Amino acid sequence: MSVSALGFTTAASIVTSLRGLPMMAKEEMTMFFYIGFSTVLFLIPAGLVAAELGSMYADKAGGLYAWISGAFGKPVGFWIIFLSWIQVIVFYPTGMSFAAAGVAFAFDRPDIAQNHVYVGVFAIVAFWLCTAVAFVSNQFALKVTRAGFLLGTALPGIILVLVFLWWLSTGHSIGWEHTTDPAVTVDHSGHDSPRFFPYLAGLSGLAFLAGILLNFAGVESQGVHSTELKNPAKGYPAAIMIAAAVAFGIFTLGALAVAGIVPYDKIDLNTGVFDAFTLGFDEMIHTSWPVRILSALIAYGALAGVLAWIMGPSRGVLATAHDGMLPPVLQKVNNRGVQVNILIIQGVIVTALSSIYLFMDDVSSAFFLISAMAVSLYLIIYMFMYAAAIRLRYTQPDLPRAFKIPGGTLGMWIFAGIGFLSVAFAFILAFVPPSQLPIGSPGTYIALVAGGAIVFSAVPLIIERMKKPSWVPPDEVKAKALGPSADTSHLKTG
Repeated sequence: MSVSALGFTTAASIVTSLRGLPMMAKEEMTMFFYIGFSTVLFLIPAGLVAAELGSMYADKAGGLYAWISGAFGKPVGFWIIFLSWIQVIVFYPTGMSFAAAGVAFAFDRPDIAQNHVYVGVFAIVAFWLCTAVAFVSNQFALKVTRAGFLLGTALPGIILVLVFLWWLSTGHSIGWEHTTDPAVTVDHSGHDSPRFFPYLAGLSGLAFLAGILLNFAGVESQGVHSTELKNPAKGYPAAIMIAAAVAFGIFTLGALAVAGIVPYDKIDLNTGVFDAFTLGFDEMIHTSWPVRILSALIAYGALAGVLAWIMGPSRGVLATAHDGMLPPVLQKVNNRGVQVNILIIQGVIVTALSSIYLFMDDVSSAFFLISAMAVSLYLIIYMFMYAAAIRLRYTQPDLPRAFKIPGGTLGMWIFAGIGFLSVAFAFILAFVPPSQLPIGSPGTYIALVAGGAIVFSAVPLIIERMKKPSWVPPDEVKAKALGPSADTSHLKTG
């Protein structure tokens, strides 16, 4: 694999949807601070650490499960892989709500995109439809999702930037130039100018950082490919820099487009992208039909992304089940090798989480609340990944590493330490209600986010305490998973 190919593949694993652009745009010019923080202090350290871990365990499947188990033992590895599955489940409702907005705009009904009942019902029904597609086979699901990134993310993203460039060149009013909110502007002798650094009146002003950080997650999924480069020591850092530059460029240009076209007080976390298209094409060609087409494509991309994630993490959970970490009921697969019971439980949890939309009138607030739950779980995973990388330098110093973070043990402490501290800071912010949204009761917000993190984190610990020797499946159960849909690699985990 070439350096550029790995760089762009890694970028594609990070930029999976346009749903994060309005959250970045809501920060106006301070977005450069948030995106820069996420790129330099999170994305780059995570990519380099994942590359070393991936090269150490290149002969084993399992990714995070293998890495964490190697450093802290299988029980902790199981806990982390379970959290990685749960955090994806918690993420699903936000992806479904973005798709719901896309469908509403595609049918020229933007008014229902903010209807919390519509969003909640759509999220539940659409997720079960995606699950039904996943029941058919892994290969069929892959065919459905293959074009999702190009048609539903890349193409609309490029068009959004082009619309903004037209908007800019034709002298239209720029959104960030006409706001007086002190959170994103500073007063210079009676004239409001955009801020480039956050307004620090308390942690609530930085709360969006945790949500923005989630948009940069996923780089660790490509770390295992570092061994496929001719010279991993030089090639992988270059690939990470390419991925960082591409992700930074896409997120920055896309967020600038939304912030430039949509007035600050009109930026909605769920519909901001569609609102930007609506305003842009209304001024450009005085019609909305391109918006309907693009909205349909974006909705398809969002649903395709959800479908892709439905299969992957749950497949990792099946691997732990075949290691005897989960009860036999979760080891069941159908005649195509699909992990049906795990997918059903996944659907039940997503249904419960999507119900939050039914009880919160403000869709943006519900969107951010669910995102904060996902962030809190994901950041726990990253903290353990950094800790595992440091620990393995001491416990397994002689294990071959095709790619090794330069600078010896000190270099590892620097890169992993920076990543750990930035993630720990963002983890704290995940529990702080943002000042930019009408959250309501701060106490209720904190209780829901903290309660979700505690409950979901406790589940694998309880399962571990209940584990029985009889949970280890016979070979024929494992063999059944090797059906026409199955990936045989999970049998080598550990």
